[in-house]
Amino acid sequence: MKTPSLTLLCLLAALPAVSAQTNLTAREAQIIAASKLPAPFKLVHAGQPAATPPMGWNSYDCFGDNVVESEVLANAHYLADKMLAVGWDTVVVDYCWSDPGAHDNNRNGRANAPLVMDPFGRLLPAPNRFPSSTNNLGFKPLADAVHALGLKFGIHIMRGIPRHAVAANLPIEGSAFTAAEAANTNDLCPWCPDMFGVNSNAAGAAWYDACARLWAAWGVDYIKVDDLSKPYHTAEVEMVRNAIDKCGRAIVFSTSPGETPIADAQHILTHANLWRVSDDFWDNWKSLDHEFTLAARWHNFAAPGHWPDADMLPLGHLSVSHRSVGNDRRTHFTRNEQLTLLSFWCLLPSPLMVGGNLPDNDAWTLALLTNPEVLAVNQDAAGRAAQPMPNVPTAAAMPMFPISAEVWAKTLADKSLAVGFFNRAKVPLLLQVPWASLGFTNAPQVRDLWLRQDLPKSETLTAEIPPHGCLLLKVN
Repeated sequence: MKTPSLTLLCLLAALPAVSAQTNLTAREAQIIAASKLPAPFKLVHAGQPAATPPMGWNSYDCFGDNVVESEVLANAHYLADKMLAVGWDTVVVDYCWSDPGAHDNNRNGRANAPLVMDPFGRLLPAPNRFPSSTNNLGFKPLADAVHALGLKFGIHIMRGIPRHAVAANLPIEGSAFTAAEAANTNDLCPWCPDMFGVNSNAAGAAWYDACARLWAAWGVDYIKVDDLSKPYHTAEVEMVRNAIDKCGRAIVFSTSPGETPIADAQHILTHANLWRVSDDFWDNWKSLDHEFTLAARWHNFAAPGHWPDADMLPLGHLSVSHRSVGNDRRTHFTRNEQLTLLSFWCLLPSPLMVGGNLPDNDAWTLALLTNPEVLAVNQDAAGRAAQPMPNVPTAAAMPMFPISAEVWAKTLADKSLAVGFFNRAKVPLLLQVPWASLGFTNAPQVRDLWLRQDLPKSETLTAEIPPHGCLLLKVN
């Protein structure tokens, strides 16, 4: 006689119990409570750079091109106090930090901006925005402050060499070359007017070597190089890689933006630690839905030290005070979509970089980001990528709506299976999944990772998933 099927009410769109104070469904309140349970382990990034996908905070989604030092430090302190214990350990200063006049209306930079440079043309943080950088100290004091919190420090740069450095033909530090010899003045970023591309010659290599020495001297742990992978700049990817390898410091190398061409997959995975597979990702369902298509192209190229990057997590408070990245807002994603976002990024696994202003997190957002069992799927030591499972039967759809779930799964280091069921439709979905279709000959032990609860054993999973919602399970 078969075990009775399990009915799991997963993220129901119309749960009757709703908190009047927070507008949370009963399940959402359970998710918040579950995040506060003691973690059975501590997530620590160790070993080779990006041995597991990096986790941290990036300034762009909340502060655009004009973040200032106090805002970086406020987020660093929040990260250390509330999120470090579950693996969030990197703080990244994004776009335009060398422009003293960057402001809300210049999402893609401004022509002829007086970027702050050292005598060799290397960009320095603008002291009016980063006061600790005065006297040519650069980012070292801020990096030291971040390191003192037990965190890692990262920065964004644009590919290339500053146009002002080329116009002045400044010398390249540590070499006999000049900026004009390194610059390809015909190679222009279509959206940022600050830089020229770099020639694939000895002068170009000397330029990136000099930059990497400066980053290492500051104590940089993570470098995001923009305008590098779309279109794909093979020679400059190689020059940055070589420069980092020679600088004397372990630095994670991330490329941006996407979509990185799939034709260059073998090259990028042997040169970068992270590479963007999507264009800039924002808080709308169309962008999130497209990530399933992109992930299907890239899942065979993920491995420890080398991760396809689905982009930042636009969660919480975005574009603070109407910065250059849109209206001041809480994320437009519904809570169901937020769960889908985190679940899918963890399964892939993708780097996790939160884009919201962390001190403004509400209880829901903090719970979403600090569930240790969900994050453990992302940080699993085996480093396997999730695979789409197109042949897993997921009908019974609602009678009026013949839809099915998208299923992704991967085997974890402990031999259990992490599996996500995603409803990409606009209507509710009723699952009926025989566990035998996923290779289990007997009723398995199933754990709901968002609730951190074991479920009764059953040979069939029955679960209702609301529009754009998901179910994330660990199955033994």
